[in-house]
Amino acid sequence: MLIALVIILLIIAAVLVIAATRPDRFTVERTATIQAAPERIFPIINDLHRWPSWSPYEKKDPNMQRSYEGPDAGVGATYGWNGNKNVGSGRMEISQSTPSSRIEMKLDFFAPFKASHTAEFRLDSRGAATQVTWALHGESNFTSKLMGLVINMDKMIGKDFEEGLGNLRTLVEARA
Repeated sequence: MLIALVIILLIIAAVLVIAATRPDRFTVERTATIQAAPERIFPIINDLHRWPSWSPYEKKDPNMQRSYEGPDAGVGATYGWNGNKNVGSGRMEISQSTPSSRIEMKLDFFAPFKASHTAEFRLDSRGAATQVTWALHGESNFTSKLMGLVINMDKMIGKDFEEGLGNLRTLVEARA
């Protein structure tokens, strides 16, 4: 019995040590090419009122409550949401907006967990097309590092980013 208890404690200690050695920051990033100029894509991302037309999170809770503050688009534009367990609640605010090239947002989650991250969209012209990159950056506290041993955040969030970029591509290219 004592040997089994020692083995269990060693396994727990090993898991805690492994979690503690994981990186202190994370990035999830996906890129898609859209057949349109950056000037056509940028306003759709920069205006948070237009997010319901392409964001993958809108489909996860059709009854989600939304609120908007500040200007309609650009720096200071704010979008809040409160939804089911699939989307939780939170708020995002555009903190930087460089026309047709980059948008940065402060992203705060309130539920199902509290966290603050940075979302970023980069638009790079590629001839008649635009390479759009959606990224999420943030700090990994010990709990996040521990959860990361069993949950692959890159795969979990990455598939949402891929879906959103696909929706954005469909929306923009349909208006060509």
